[in-house]
Amino acid sequence: MPKSKVAILRTTPATVRDDYHELMNLADYQETIGKDADTALKINISWHFFFPSSSTTPWQLDGVIAAMLKDGYDRDLIHGCHNRTVVIDSHLGERENKQIDVTDAYNLRNVHLYEGEEWLDIKDAVGDLTKDFLCLNEVYPKGFSVPKRFIGENIIHLPTVKTHVFTTTTGAMKNAFGGLLNEHRHWTHPVIHETLVDLLMIQKKIHPGIFAVMDGTFAGDGPGPRCMTPHAKNVILASSDQVAIDAVAAALMGFDPLRDCKYIRLAHEAGLGCGDINEIEIVGDQSAAAERWHFKGPFQKMTFASKMQHKIYWGPLKKPVEWSLKTWLAPWSYMASVIYHDMYWYPRFSRPNMEKVLASDWGKLFQNWTEAVERSDEHGFPYVGDVQPEFQRNVSAMIKQGAQVLGTCIKEAPETQTKKRRQKLAQLQGTPPGER
Repeated sequence: MPKSKVAILRTTPATVRDDYHELMNLADYQETIGKDADTALKINISWHFFFPSSSTTPWQLDGVIAAMLKDGYDRDLIHGCHNRTVVIDSHLGERENKQIDVTDAYNLRNVHLYEGEEWLDIKDAVGDLTKDFLCLNEVYPKGFSVPKRFIGENIIHLPTVKTHVFTTTTGAMKNAFGGLLNEHRHWTHPVIHETLVDLLMIQKKIHPGIFAVMDGTFAGDGPGPRCMTPHAKNVILASSDQVAIDAVAAALMGFDPLRDCKYIRLAHEAGLGCGDINEIEIVGDQSAAAERWHFKGPFQKMTFASKMQHKIYWGPLKKPVEWSLKTWLAPWSYMASVIYHDMYWYPRFSRPNMEKVLASDWGKLFQNWTEAVERSDEHGFPYVGDVQPEFQRNVSAMIKQGAQVLGTCIKEAPETQTKKRRQKLAQLQGTPPGER
C-alpha cells in the first residue's frame, strides 16, 4: 500500500501561481480529482472580517483555479462553495476576504449551500455507513442532512494553517464541518473530535475525489480560528489524504499530531488516513517540511469567549448551561459570540495583532489586490504595492456591521427557522383544503 503523500513548497507573491500548480501536481491531484465530475472548491470563512490566517486567501483560491484550468479542467465543472454558520455571514465574508473577486474574475459559479440547495437525509446519502459513526447518531437521534449536490461531486478543501480552541489545530478535516451538517452544528462541540472522524467517513462515501490545498502564507497561533496572532510563513501544502495534511501542518506549528490532536489520532486509528508524521511521504521542499514554528497553541492565552466555551462544553457550566443550547434559548449564545468577536474584539484588538503581517508582501498583496491582479502574470503577482496602505476601519461602522450580522444570526438561527416552520404548518392545518 503506497504511503500517504503531502506536498509542501515555499512561495512568494511573484511565483504563487506557478507554485500552486507545482504543489498540486506534486501531490498527484489529477489522480484524485477527475475531470468528468463537478468539483466544489470548499472555501473556508472562519471570520467574515479579514484577519490574516483565518480564512481562505484570494491567492490560494486563484492559484487552485489557475492550476486546474492550466491542466485542462472544464471551467463549467468548477465552482466556489460556501456554507453558513449562525455567527458567520458568508456573503460578507466572501467580499471582505476578496474571494468573490476571484470567482467572478474566473467567471465561476458560486454556490451557497443554504440558499436553494436540496439537502438529503444522511441515511439516504450513505446507507449503512451510519452504523459505523462514532458519535453522530447520538448527537442527532432524529438524523441530519447533507447537501444533495455533494453526492458524486469532487471536493477540494481550501483551509489555512491555524490553531483552534476546540481541536488544537484545524485544517482539511474540519473544513468539512460547516458544509456537511445542516443545522445545530454546535451540538457536536462536546464530541468535536469524533464528529470530524464521522464527517471524513461520510466524505469518503459521497465524494469520488477529496483533495486539500492548505495556505500557510499566513499562519495563525493562539485562540483560533479568529482571535489569533498571525505570522507570515510563506508555505503551501497539498494532499489527497486529509489526515496526513493536517498532521504535517500540526507538526509545522510545533505539535505532535497523534498526541496533541485527538481528531488526527482517531482518524489515523480508524484507517481513514495517516496521522503519523514518520509514515508520511513528504515531497517538495524538505527544508520547509522540517521547520518547527513552536506555536504556543490555543490554550495558553485564551479569550474570555473561548474560556466560557470550554466551561460550557467541558467544564463546570456544562450541566447548568449546555442544555439551553438545544432549546429555543440557544440564540443567546450566537448573540454573545457576535457581540464579543465582531463588536468588541475585532475593533479593539485586530489591528495590533495583524500589524506586523500587514507589512509583509502578503499583507500588501491583500490590501492592493485589485491593482495587483491587473499587473499579474501567469507566474503570480510581481506587483504587490509600492507602499503599504493603512488598514483603516471605522470603529462605529464596524460596530454597525456587527449589529447587522447580529440581526441576521438571530433571523437565520435554526431555532428561529424551526419556530417559523411550525407556525406555517399550524396555519396550513387550520386552513380549509380548498384554500391552501
